[in-house]
Amino acid sequence: MNSQSASIKEQILNIVGNDLADIEAALRSNLTPHLDLVREVAGHILFAGGKRLRPLLMFICARICGSDTPQNKRFSTIFEYLHAATLLHDDLVDDALLRRGKPAAQRVFGNETAVLTGDFLLARALSIAADTQHIEVIRIIADVTEQLSQGEIQQLHNRGRIDLTEAEYMEVIHRKTAVLIEGACHSGAIVAGAAGHEAMALKCYGQRLGMAFQMADDLLDYTSDTTGLGKSVGADLREGKLTLPVIIALKAASRKDRRWMEGIIQEKTFTETDFHQFVDLMEKYGGIAGTRDHAAKYVSDAKSCLEGFPPSSDKALLELIATYALHRKA
Repeated sequence: MNSQSASIKEQILNIVGNDLADIEAALRSNLTPHLDLVREVAGHILFAGGKRLRPLLMFICARICGSDTPQNKRFSTIFEYLHAATLLHDDLVDDALLRRGKPAAQRVFGNETAVLTGDFLLARALSIAADTQHIEVIRIIADVTEQLSQGEIQQLHNRGRIDLTEAEYMEVIHRKTAVLIEGACHSGAIVAGAAGHEAMALKCYGQRLGMAFQMADDLLDYTSDTTGLGKSVGADLREGKLTLPVIIALKAASRKDRRWMEGIIQEKTFTETDFHQFVDLMEKYGGIAGTRDHAAKYVSDAKSCLEGFPPSSDKALLELIATYALHRKA
C-alpha cells in the first residue's frame, strides 16, 4: 500500500472506527442461522476481513439525510450479507483458490455447502430488508440481486472474448459491482425518509463510486501481489476475463504484440514470466494509465453528485471514500 493510500485509509478508519465496530457486532448478532455449519461457512467469508464498505455507505448515507439510529446499522447488514453471498457464488463459478487471503469456502466446505450458504445469506438480506418496512428498499434488493446475477452471467459468457468492447465491459461492471454500492447508498436515503432529490443524488454517488471501485479492483490484478490482494494475482487473466486495462491495451497494441497477448489470454497456462511481460505490454500501450484515468473520472463524477448537500463531516467522509476507491492498493 503506498503512502497516499495508507494515509487516506487511516483517515477514514479514524473517523468511522466506532461505526465499523457496531456494524461488525450487528453482522454477528443478525446472522441467526439454525445450523452451526451454516454459521461456520458464513463466518468463513464474512469475518475473514473485508472493508465493510457497503454497510458503512448505507449508514453514512442515512446519516447525511438526518437519520442516525442503531437500527440503521442493523439494516446496513443487508448489503454485507448480500455481498458475501455473491462472493461465495462467484468463487464457486470461478473455481477460485483464495478469498481474502484464505482458501475459498468451497475448497474448505465443498461446493454444495458453499452455494447453499450463499442462498441463506441472500435470504437473510431479504428478511432484514423486509424489517425496514420500506417497500422501496425491498424493490432495490430484488433489483440488485437480479442485476448481480445477470452481470455474472454476462461475464461468464464473455470469458475469453478478445473482441470485448469497453461498452460491454462497463455494462458488466455496472451490474456485478456498481448496483450493490448504488443500492446501499440509495437505501440509506430511503430509510432516513430523505427527499427525492437527496435520494437520487446519493444513488448517483453510489453508482459512480461503484464503477470506479471495480475499475480500481481490476487494476489490482495486474499491479498488486497475492498477499496484498488476498487472492491469486493474474486470476482474471487465467479465467479469461477481459477487464478494462486489457481491453485498452489490446486496442492500442501493434499487430505482433496483440497477437502474443491474445495467445496468452486464450492459452491460460502462462508462466510468471509471461504474466510480467503481459503487464509490461499493458503499461506500454496505456492499459494501466487509461484505466486509472477512467476511474478518476468516475470518482470526480461521484463527488459532483454530492454538490447539493451542505458542507458536513459526512459529506467530507463520502468524498474521502471516493478518493480512497481510486488510490487503494488492496
